[in-house]
Amino acid sequence: MPLETPEWDKVTEWVREYLLDSTDPYTRLRHAGFPPEFVGGLPLTAVSSRNARVLVQASRRSIDAQVRLLRALVLDDRLATLPYVRDAEEYLAQLERDAEAHASQDVFRTHLLRGAEVFLDREDLRETLRAFVADSDKSVLLVDGEPYSGRSYTYTFIRHLSQHEGFRPARVLLGPTMTATKVVRRLAAFVSDPRAGVVPPVPTDLDDPLPALDEAVHWVVLQATGADDLFWFVLDDCDRLDPGSDVWDLIGQLALALYEHAPVHRAQAPRLVLLGYGEAMRQLPYELRHSLCRDRARTAGPDDVRAFFDRYVRERPPPSVSALAAEEREAALAGLVDVAVEEVLAAADGTGSTDGAGGTDGTGGDGGDGSGSYMRRLGTAVEGAVRAYRALR
Repeated sequence: MPLETPEWDKVTEWVREYLLDSTDPYTRLRHAGFPPEFVGGLPLTAVSSRNARVLVQASRRSIDAQVRLLRALVLDDRLATLPYVRDAEEYLAQLERDAEAHASQDVFRTHLLRGAEVFLDREDLRETLRAFVADSDKSVLLVDGEPYSGRSYTYTFIRHLSQHEGFRPARVLLGPTMTATKVVRRLAAFVSDPRAGVVPPVPTDLDDPLPALDEAVHWVVLQATGADDLFWFVLDDCDRLDPGSDVWDLIGQLALALYEHAPVHRAQAPRLVLLGYGEAMRQLPYELRHSLCRDRARTAGPDDVRAFFDRYVRERPPPSVSALAAEEREAALAGLVDVAVEEVLAAADGTGSTDGAGGTDGTGGDGGDGSGSYMRRLGTAVEGAVRAYRALR
């Protein structure tokens, strides 16, 4: 399970106070077990707070480096005697589980993401994302589909992949009141260091907005390209934008700016993901025609739920079932699958009692994948069934 931003903020503070509270940070890190080639590539100074941010940012590029950093903190004599060490040990355990999953399975085929969080079906999306990650010439991913079909659900899987593929998703939710200026400011908050006090040149009502918007877009892309993190800009609920919104112009300029930066800064160039962006919407610039990947979401159904539980219960049979003879074991597992599927589908339809399935009718919400949508209820019901199944163990 990836650490969230507040958790990384804690880690950065621990690094500053305990790991890098030294007049010779390079030697300190080498003594803490960091590889010499890794330490030698860090632009460290005499300012421990800056050094802490540099070390954390460099470590977040891979799961193995994240584990190495948390392990160094846990083993630090000064932190080991403080209550904070329990949080550090918990973070380390989470990252070690991620590292084990990364080494032992195809992360593009994962269905159980973290804890009991489930990502159902979307077989086409999984392979589209595999190709998108592998092909540095692709810069924009567009995800279409009917309302409530799981387009925003895509972001759940993108967050999962980000931990294993070394990028950082920067998500902005769109809507009828969203403006290009607001989007730029939110993207700028992801890519810039707030301590630096630098703000993007966003347009105002007093200026000609189009030249200023173009300048702001290139500023954000340049900041992202020069950052330690590899960014994926995720604009969600594109279909909720007003037809006359200036965000449409922003999307086209942002996609073009990413396309233009890619050949020069291929390894560090940001990517753009547009969720809810249909083929009938504003066409992207013609130059991007070979840089696009597309996926179409669809609502998961009974066959998808059964396929999930068929795989899940056979990979994790309860001890009481594992001890049975082969024929009896197969019958018992099939029975567990039948019960789980029946309960989940009833809960998703609002007629069952699976824990956490909710009781909304799926008609209201946010115009995207709202809390009352069938896909949300289905996913929540599957997660409730997974928790109930684990209790059998």
